[in-house]
Amino acid sequence: MNSLERRLQIGLGLSLVLLIGVLWVVGNQSVRGLTEDFVASRLEHDAESLLAALMLDSDRTKLRWRRLNQVYSQPLSGHYYIVRLGEGDVFTSRSLWDHFLDIPTLSPGDAERLYKEGPAGQKLLILVKGFHKSGIDITLAVAEDMSPIQARRDRFKLGFALLAFVGLLLLLLVQRLVVRRSFHSLEAVREDVRSLEQGKTVKLSEDVPLEILPLVQEFNHLLSLLTQRMERSRNAVGNLAHALKGPLNLLTRYFDVSEGREQTPQNDQAWAQIERIRSLMERELKRARLAGKGVSGQHFNPHLELADLAKTLQLIHQDRALDIQLQADDDIPVFGDREDMFELLGNLLDNACKWAESRVVCRMTLDGGVRMVIEDDGPGLTEQELAGLTRRGVRLDETVEGHGLGVSIVRDIVKLYEGTILFRRSPELGGVRVEVVLPLETS
Repeated sequence: MNSLERRLQIGLGLSLVLLIGVLWVVGNQSVRGLTEDFVASRLEHDAESLLAALMLDSDRTKLRWRRLNQVYSQPLSGHYYIVRLGEGDVFTSRSLWDHFLDIPTLSPGDAERLYKEGPAGQKLLILVKGFHKSGIDITLAVAEDMSPIQARRDRFKLGFALLAFVGLLLLLLVQRLVVRRSFHSLEAVREDVRSLEQGKTVKLSEDVPLEILPLVQEFNHLLSLLTQRMERSRNAVGNLAHALKGPLNLLTRYFDVSEGREQTPQNDQAWAQIERIRSLMERELKRARLAGKGVSGQHFNPHLELADLAKTLQLIHQDRALDIQLQADDDIPVFGDREDMFELLGNLLDNACKWAESRVVCRMTLDGGVRMVIEDDGPGLTEQELAGLTRRGVRLDETVEGHGLGVSIVRDIVKLYEGTILFRRSPELGGVRVEVVLPLETS
């Protein structure tokens, strides 16, 4: 589970469930303890009244029942007593009727609570205490039926459970709203990242929550370093190329046979090497301008840029009246660096226009990435020439005329974007078909 919001909601929800559960258990135990303590205190008062009503003398033992609560005289009333004199006589309340309760014999000063089943299945709480009166050890047991109290307690437990459940649902709802509202403040960062991806901005806004401000600042710092490093690299290559142009032009004029200089094998070889140096320098200058994927900058929008590219090609090849069709599906997002894509499409389309008889077609679709298919109705290439264009390790600028430096730059861009490129004969137009697939970056 990668969603921080989901994990936070689940963690807080489980904490609330655990808290409500603990409160319910502790509340039930507390209510049970309070009710039993209250009944036990009442039974203790009854035991003292019973002890006071007990008359012990040498002739006989008498219990003055008129001094007792009349509830002990009503059969199965739920209130009972048992008096045991030492190990001998036992007195029981009339309310017990013919039911017998077994109680232990306690020493004076001892007390014990018992839970037993009484007459008619009543659930009794029995308080047993030991006394010493008039030289006789006495064990008194006073009992009360807990069934009515338990019934009311069960109703309270049910009401408390319903209240706790409703309260838990409300707390979970409030928690969800609070967490979602807190994470909503991160939407601004997401929008900034989307704008950065589309090339609408060059850095993230730092008007964000304090918890993620260091991350945003560090990200902006890395973007700035990357941009500066790319600029320095491009400038360095450009400066080197411009510095070499002067001496290279002098050498070019010196070995230019058209100016009347003697044409010797040495001069021809020097001239060929100068042209080779010029070609290499132009290629490296173009490569230095490549940005690659994942770099901050203005991204290529095919829905806006293809129309301008078609107009430019029409102007360049206006003397040939070519039918240039550039199409892009509506679901293709912005992608790649704008200059890189212009370089890639520009070279491929320019080559197609050079070889075409009358028609050039470019189609862009979304299929495992951005798929670009460029076709022309020119004479095409042989299988050997097509294999030379795609063979790894072959210098393309030395293979097929008209596909030299431009195709080399195209291969560099495709490699930079970890894409694929395929050359073959067009089954529809008969010329060359170039198919390029550039994977889209996943966020």
